[in-house]
Amino acid sequence: MFVFSKIAGFFAIPSNLMILMGLFGALLLRTSLARAGRRLVIACLILLTVVGFSPIGNVLILPLEQRFPAWDASRGAPDGVVVLGGAVTPDVALARNDVALNEAAERMTATVELARRYPNARIIFSGGDASIAYSGNEAEAALRLLERLGLAPGRVVAENQSRNTVENAVFSKRLAAPKPGERWLLVTSAFHMPRAMGIFRTAGFPVEAYPVDWRTRGTEDALRPFPTLADGLRRTDTAVREWAGLVVYRLTGRSSELFPAP
Repeated sequence: MFVFSKIAGFFAIPSNLMILMGLFGALLLRTSLARAGRRLVIACLILLTVVGFSPIGNVLILPLEQRFPAWDASRGAPDGVVVLGGAVTPDVALARNDVALNEAAERMTATVELARRYPNARIIFSGGDASIAYSGNEAEAALRLLERLGLAPGRVVAENQSRNTVENAVFSKRLAAPKPGERWLLVTSAFHMPRAMGIFRTAGFPVEAYPVDWRTRGTEDALRPFPTLADGLRRTDTAVREWAGLVVYRLTGRSSELFPAP
């Protein structure tokens, strides 16, 4: 099931589908269907241009990011914090024997900040090996980084078996064993927070949203085009993958709602 979800995820990425369409069109150019092939190639180029440079990616990701507001610290100190993996590129970290962060690095900086601000809170980092082609356990690299940033060994407990958000929730709950009345924070990227909250609720692990890794400034970015084709495609891919995940997880009963809210 895990491998199937990864393969299906490849075809849920708009840029992948557009390139496949263009390649298929190119293959048809030397056949009796050359006219159809030319149309597919032209359509591919138009779609890549529109999706890459227009604000479509921002329009799609804004509702996800705006769904859960920033956490209100005035409510008091939490009893625990669960930080979802996704900020470390584990295969590069393993190959280089170093820490390789990606654009979700705020998940790690938030961990350090929360651990220092709330010294009595339990901190769990949840993330294992989610790759089907390359090896590397994210939790190991993450703990190494957190110790470099000044957190004492053992301050952060690693949940290193999960491969997706469903397993993040199930294994983190098992490790945390939250007691009635305890308040736990969930740290993940703002665009991923709706799906993550729905999954944690279904797993029976009540958490409060602590969104980080914002990709937009707010609603003003709904009209903001992208300076490069790659930027726009990456933003659109991220948003569409998340929307697809919301639909699939709801249909399969792994999320409590289609579009979870606070």
